[in-house]
Amino acid sequence: MRALVFQPTIPRYVVTRTLGAVARAALYSPISPLRLREVPEPALPGPDWVRVRTRLGGICGTDLHVIRLESSPLLSAFSSFPFVLGHENVGTVEAVGPAVGDLTPGQRVVAEPLLPCATRGLAPCTYCASGDYHLCERTTDGRIAPGLLIGGCRDTGGSWGEVFVAHRSQVFPIPDSVSDENALLIEPMASALHPLLRHPPPEGGTALVIGGGIIGQLLVAALRAVQIRVRIIVLTKYAFQAEMARRLGADHTVLLGRQDEHYEALSDLLRARLCRPMFGKRVLVGGADWTAECVGTARAVDDALRLTRPGGTVVPLGLPAVPRGVDWTPLWLKELRLVGSYAYAREAPTGQRTMETVLDWMTTGRVDVGFLVTHTFPLEEFPTALATAMGKARTGAFKVAFRFSEP
Repeated sequence: MRALVFQPTIPRYVVTRTLGAVARAALYSPISPLRLREVPEPALPGPDWVRVRTRLGGICGTDLHVIRLESSPLLSAFSSFPFVLGHENVGTVEAVGPAVGDLTPGQRVVAEPLLPCATRGLAPCTYCASGDYHLCERTTDGRIAPGLLIGGCRDTGGSWGEVFVAHRSQVFPIPDSVSDENALLIEPMASALHPLLRHPPPEGGTALVIGGGIIGQLLVAALRAVQIRVRIIVLTKYAFQAEMARRLGADHTVLLGRQDEHYEALSDLLRARLCRPMFGKRVLVGGADWTAECVGTARAVDDALRLTRPGGTVVPLGLPAVPRGVDWTPLWLKELRLVGSYAYAREAPTGQRTMETVLDWMTTGRVDVGFLVTHTFPLEEFPTALATAMGKARTGAFKVAFRFSEP
């Protein structure tokens, strides 16, 4: 099968990192760790696994951090190389193991990509037993190679390939009423919804969303879908992102300025006071009750800490780059609550999986976000696809995906 395979070596890492700082195209050139290859289709690891033929494979910000070689080396301990990238997916069941009795070839499905104990043939660890399988302690053990998720494990394949495999517990059939585009966004929207359910903003408070990319937009949609009475302010880099955030339910949008120029508008909206230090960015006295950082850069993290009120909550979302140059003083000065979040789990009080909740919303029409899939490309055009995803100012992209033709 054709697939985009990520196989870093030290020479490739050094050369790509050096040249990529000058020319973005080097990140997906023949010298890079990312290559389009013909590889064997992944085998079913056990009788309770499913082979899925990909229809759409989304390009996530986490994937772009991997390609740009910005991810923490820490994550390599929970990966196995070479692997096929891509964890956002929609596909069609191609084959099922003998222990899978409720799925049939030809069904449209979406697979939850996490690879906890259940997928590895292991008795549940403490976290998996409690429903917090996103915190599984055994992602390097069991019958498959190390990997936090599909798209980071050499045995499962990924959605940037024609075929991948998933454990039955990961697979959700998609009703006919849910489009492929909506289904592709179930996983990223679940990532946005999870911290809302675990650490919600206060009723009547103000939620600040930093970032107008796909996660920021889906977070706005999720805030409205859960019907928390909250004022939503979104800080975006581009005007088209601000327009979309307002369409999805944001009360106010502010465009990112140079240095701290955007603090003027935010301080007015947050009814906060600006103070100027001897040098550096200004400081807010007051701020948002709840801030979600959806960009993953040092600047965004730094802003999130500065723009949140004393005692407020800051939620960095996703698997970001390694932020350098962040001033962590507001964390202790304002006794902020800092809660990271990158995935999804079983949520109280229903015990339903986060992805199931999003799928239910889409099935009933409570949520319709498929229009956020703005660009699709065949796998052979991956340089154009990645350039589109990395060049939002030029392309106006939200979600870029690889599309695969039916066999």
